[in-house]
Amino acid sequence: MKSYLTHLECTKCGEIFSCDDVHQTCPACGKVLYAKYDLKGAKQDLNKAILKNRTPNMWRYFEVMPIKKEANIISLGEGFTPLLKATNLGKHIGCSDLFIKDEGANPTGSFKDRGISAAISKAKELGKEKFSIPSAGNAGSSMAAYCAKGGLLAKVFMPKDAPEPNKNECILYGANLNVVDGFINDAGKLSKEVSSREGLFDVSTLKEPYRAEGKKTMGYELAEQFNWELPDSIVYPTGGGTGIVGMWKAFDEMEKMGWIGSSRPKMICVQSEGCAPIVRAFVNGDEHASPWENPETIAAGIRVPVAIGDYLILQALRESLGTAVTVSDKEIQDSLKQITSFEGIFACPEGAATLAGLKKVVADGIVSPDEKIVLMNTGTGLKYLDAIQINNS
Repeated sequence: MKSYLTHLECTKCGEIFSCDDVHQTCPACGKVLYAKYDLKGAKQDLNKAILKNRTPNMWRYFEVMPIKKEANIISLGEGFTPLLKATNLGKHIGCSDLFIKDEGANPTGSFKDRGISAAISKAKELGKEKFSIPSAGNAGSSMAAYCAKGGLLAKVFMPKDAPEPNKNECILYGANLNVVDGFINDAGKLSKEVSSREGLFDVSTLKEPYRAEGKKTMGYELAEQFNWELPDSIVYPTGGGTGIVGMWKAFDEMEKMGWIGSSRPKMICVQSEGCAPIVRAFVNGDEHASPWENPETIAAGIRVPVAIGDYLILQALRESLGTAVTVSDKEIQDSLKQITSFEGIFACPEGAATLAGLKKVVADGIVSPDEKIVLMNTGTGLKYLDAIQINNS
């Protein structure tokens, strides 16, 4: 297989950079860089018929992935997660064509494995061997696992109230865990300082070009699993937002390769009432989201007060005619119990937030109950047992 990666391009100022050099954000303006491909060439080697015979993981889309030599891939089998028809849950809430994409089936139990596998693999291909990451939970334990697999050094920076299972995973995988008295942005500042001082490669969300490339494979998989027809709406729990922008990028690539048409799903962003910078910016019509003060929610993965890719998230929401909504922790808890009891999927709180958000957008008439709707469950609830309230009555 051959990667058709050609260059990196800034999503803001349009400057072009070599993909053979190490870059994180745009050297010209500091914004997010995207990996770009020769899609005309890629579609000669990659087509729907070939995919039928490929291994069911995210590297089946190798031609539009950033690794040039297959030997450099660090993989634990991530991707091609189940897309499950939520018949019982759909009947309960009145949605006739409801699906759950269960990212909890990834190797370390969350969708973070996609982005981390791509980012660590590419950085290693470019000669990097020491890594750092600020994380509210799953991304840190994921990076620790992939660095263990690749024989690489990992330093993880987590807020002190990050889920205990994630902290324990980091230690067991052999990472150096640093607990920070603050929020994820505080962990990010310390990670940046230590990385600069010790020569570590920081793989923060959208602060390097390749985590988005792993996340975009969720978009490729949805198209393939729906026989190349995209759903009408995708409901996504949003922290750093790499999944939304990654899927949006995937849809554009697939259209250019002739795999899908121009129709797009409505992208529905769900955030917690206690941390909703993207929702606030969307409602106010802003291009960027100002930092959220004192973020608080049981869903650690969406307790992200500021996102470097805010303008990309907001662009995808608006271009798709989607929206952004908030949900309470109680609504998350109630929805988690419904997903689990009706479908047998132990969703994480972030995944449960999508159900709570869906109820609101259906009630508001933004999404029709007859649409083909996908809820993105971004991880397993098993890592949140200390945060989930279980009532046996």
